Amino acid sequence: MHPSATPAAVLLAYAFLSNIALAVVPHEPAIIWYGPRLGVWTTTLIATAGTMLAAVVDHRLLAPLIGRMARRRAGSSPLSTTWKGDQGVKSPWPERLFRRYPVATIALSGLTPLPFFPFKALAFATACPAAKYTLAVAVRCVPRYALLAWLGAAVRVPLWVMVVLFALLMIPSLRLVWWPRAAS
Repeated sequence: MHPSATPAAVLLAYAFLSNIALAVVPHEPAIIWYGPRLGVWTTTLIATAGTMLAAVVDHRLLAPLIGRMARRRAGSSPLSTTWKGDQGVKSPWPERLFRRYPVATIALSGLTPLPFFPFKALAFATACPAAKYTLAVAVRCVPRYALLAWLGAAVRVPLWVMVVLFALLMIPSLRLVWWPRAAS
């Protein structure tokens, strides 16, 4: 049995929009919702495809901008262990770790409750190639999305719980819009 094209297209578009740049809408409730409707693996693959499309667009648009900003601020970070000598300037430890294992770092970030945008910014600041970045995003998303889709299929979550979950996951994003930090 093949899923209807309309729900699959809606999920693909939503996965794209909820993962592009610094999107303010959460993708987790949608994946949980579509899990029982499209099937666990169909939901996982469609949501991953939408996220990979967003990763390609992000890399194309944001990588040059963030890379320029990172080069301008090189050495000004408190994490930086800058030293001069015959070996040049030493990079901050998170950057060194990320440069050495970019795919593993991004992939493992999917197993944490941490937001993804710091890893995205680090990928762009360290000039991670587009193909490696997109692969890492896919490796990060497949297990996470499969678990979320399975949760939706295994536990029949009522609509009101999904709405509450969506609202709770919107709070951090809305906080940035409605209550910006005071300039220091």
